Amino acid sequence: MSTTKSTSSPSSESSPVLHHAVVTAAGATPERWMLVLHGILGSGPNWRTFARRVVDARPGWGLVLVDLRAHGLSQDLAPPHTVEAAAADLGGVAAALGHGVHGVMGHSFGGKVALAYLGRRARGEEPGGPVARAFVLDSDPGARFGERRDPSSREVLEVLKGLPQPFASREAFLEQVRGRGLSRAVADWLAMNVRRGDDGLRLRLDLGAIEALLEDYFAQDQWDALEDPRGAEEVRVVLGGKSTSVPEDTRARLVALAATSPRVSVRVLPEAGHWVHVDDPEGLLSAVTEVL
Repeated sequence: MSTTKSTSSPSSESSPVLHHAVVTAAGATPERWMLVLHGILGSGPNWRTFARRVVDARPGWGLVLVDLRAHGLSQDLAPPHTVEAAAADLGGVAAALGHGVHGVMGHSFGGKVALAYLGRRARGEEPGGPVARAFVLDSDPGARFGERRDPSSREVLEVLKGLPQPFASREAFLEQVRGRGLSRAVADWLAMNVRRGDDGLRLRLDLGAIEALLEDYFAQDQWDALEDPRGAEEVRVVLGGKSTSVPEDTRARLVALAATSPRVSVRVLPEAGHWVHVDDPEGLLSAVTEVL
């Protein structure tokens, strides 16, 4: 049995601290800590169930579920809204925790933020030297332009930007989202971002900031951070076998890198799509815990 402690740390314009929740095994006193970074339009709680399974299997680790800037409860951070800014925000989380960060795990957009954080560690912009473990989950390290861009996140953003707010109820939000062509599963996931305000239910998302983050995600190339041994002692890349979010040429380059680098490994979950923690939680748990 694991325990979760949510933290809304005080922040200022000069030193913002992202909202985060600490997950530990019951009765455990972890000696190592890992940041867990969600994808675009997600939030830390998306990963709570998986995090609990990890710490129950490896009680020496504590996991920290972060709401990245402009997501979840980490709102109103100053621009620029970029991958590098999102990575720099993590330094405030580490300081608030009061102990070192020994690992980082990121899915999709969060995977590129994780790589940018490794780059900051490699350059000495964050203390502690290389992290012990890094996990990049179904995320393309390279830049993607034109037709190489995954259209799914853009389509969801356009749907959300077109919704009239406030919503009379959660069910009204779901009906509007599904009426614009999104699946029930995606609608339910997006509904986690609906919160009650003074005039009714509203999205707790800064869609302009998220759009800027997504544009920068596609423009960023983080291969150097992946390949630099000063960022992480060991990096495991996990790919969904049925995912279209990481193109074939990127997959081939990742496999080639793993064949020549003793610190980089690639695990493919054959039956999983992009949502590896949902499609194959057992396979992902094995891929993570076997190197912790």
